[in-house]
Amino acid sequence: MKKTLLACSVLTALAFNAQAATELPASIKAKGEIVAAIVPNYPPMDFKDPATNQLTGVDVDLGNALAERLGVKIKWQETAFEQMISALVTKRVDIILSGMTDTKERQQVVTFVDYFTSGPQFYTLQSRGEINEMTDLCGKKVGTSRRTTWPNDVATWSKANCEANGKPAVIVLGSEGSADARAQLRQGRLDAAVQGSETLPYIQDLEKGTFKSLGTPLTTQLTGLGVAKDNAALSAAIRSELQAMVDDGSYRKILEKWGAADGVLNPITINGGK
Repeated sequence: MKKTLLACSVLTALAFNAQAATELPASIKAKGEIVAAIVPNYPPMDFKDPATNQLTGVDVDLGNALAERLGVKIKWQETAFEQMISALVTKRVDIILSGMTDTKERQQVVTFVDYFTSGPQFYTLQSRGEINEMTDLCGKKVGTSRRTTWPNDVATWSKANCEANGKPAVIVLGSEGSADARAQLRQGRLDAAVQGSETLPYIQDLEKGTFKSLGTPLTTQLTGLGVAKDNAALSAAIRSELQAMVDDGSYRKILEKWGAADGVLNPITINGGK
């Protein structure tokens, strides 16, 4: 009998802890929705369906499923990339769900629930027959979004793989975003560009025979769902439900739908970015 009572107590405690982990803050419960900042310009993570002009992508599917599991609606708020963190800090939005990289610098003001892994990768035009290896870019012009950590990643890679071997450094040129870098590449203003490894297959499929990937990602990065640092209850609830989605397979199905299964992360982590 004592063993039975003890077992029941343990199960009850576990059930209580699981419930506590997914307990939403009172403010979210009261309004019945989570407001999520998104910048729909990064397929397949976040973009607008050309046929319907509706938000779609990995983050949209994940966000919709997550909100349903938490028992609330999700309200997507489109914003500029530069404004997302300030919108979170000033409570204009509850979360950032827009393919944002978890970095130590951003962790100063944001708690990241990490849910995806990727990395910046070189690519160029198929017509550039003289560029086939990553080191073929030494001394060449490479464009990448200045809003990301990628310019620094390229410079670091260049020092180790070009300059250290007596070759000229990669010329890193900041762009207004990935689409801008891609346009400049087509125009011949760049020799190559950098794109997230999760996006390259989508772009190559969309414009068949136009682009080719070079080598492997420069670094491994974690993509995180951003929550205000003073909202630990919401971070815990989101992490718990995302892990449940990983465990029951629904998370992987969403990534597979968008050809992004290589980015599966398990377990879901908090502030794992470096």
